[in-house]
Amino acid sequence: MRALSQLREDYTGYRLLAIHAHPDDESSKGAAMMADYADRGADVMVLSCTGGERGDVLNAEAASNPRTEWDLTGVRWQEMAEATEILGIHHRWLGFVDSGLPEGDPLPALPAGSFATLPLEQVAAPIVKLVRDFKPHVIISYDEIGGYPHPDHIQSHKVSVEAFTKAGDPNAYPDAGEPWEPLKLYYDRAFNPDKFLTLHEYLLESTGESPYTSRIARYEEGIRTKADWMTHHKVTTQVNSAHLLDRRDAALRAHRTQVEPYGFFFMVNNDILTEKWPWEDYVLIDSKVDTELPETCLFAGITPAATL
Repeated sequence: MRALSQLREDYTGYRLLAIHAHPDDESSKGAAMMADYADRGADVMVLSCTGGERGDVLNAEAASNPRTEWDLTGVRWQEMAEATEILGIHHRWLGFVDSGLPEGDPLPALPAGSFATLPLEQVAAPIVKLVRDFKPHVIISYDEIGGYPHPDHIQSHKVSVEAFTKAGDPNAYPDAGEPWEPLKLYYDRAFNPDKFLTLHEYLLESTGESPYTSRIARYEEGIRTKADWMTHHKVTTQVNSAHLLDRRDAALRAHRTQVEPYGFFFMVNNDILTEKWPWEDYVLIDSKVDTELPETCLFAGITPAATL
């Protein structure tokens, strides 16, 4: 039996920071949740660690725009601004350069000076400063393999944990402002296999076919072989924000270079998602407050007094 909802009507004074590797990650991971909390008065901020400069243009229609050839950075900044407005959240650029996703055997070296190649303290220092300035109660990031093993996602995980751990330590990063201790750290679980298995089985039963057949087979193979690209954390927290899936879709489609308007993220209509999997999934990794699992709210256990 699921825990009763802990959602408040008003989240004024509550602050949430989601740390992502590239623009578009925020819209594919937790967009409806962020819009929901923002609508309820919370201050919600996304930090993009890189500008996504080395991302491939994945939408053929967007690729026809000549600007993507000579100013992909500017295009992606514009896309991010549109997504931010749709979701009603704050946004900051960390300013590091996209490392790209290396391909080949053996894998080539990452570009010198790119985000994933830099020392931890160098890339964490500005995040610690942001945490101390913004004072989030909750931080969301990726797990140890980045959700999937992209070097920038893995680096985002490392710097997020560093910032969560050190922002409240007055002896760490002494030039980054007055200490602030975030209260809860979550890992995103947007690609929870249980979600895709539930949708897969429903679609097979109701229509006889599923767009997730190959994905489920890959999950099963990964479990069998204990693949290092598999994420094994168990979901602890499910936030029901299904009523804002249309806003999530609009934010995704704002990232025109990265998201096909009728591609992977839109394979199942929102009516089915609302019925079969209305939640966005997270793993509670650390908490400085008492909370009871499973949770239905990322701010569970945080009292209004803590937001002052």
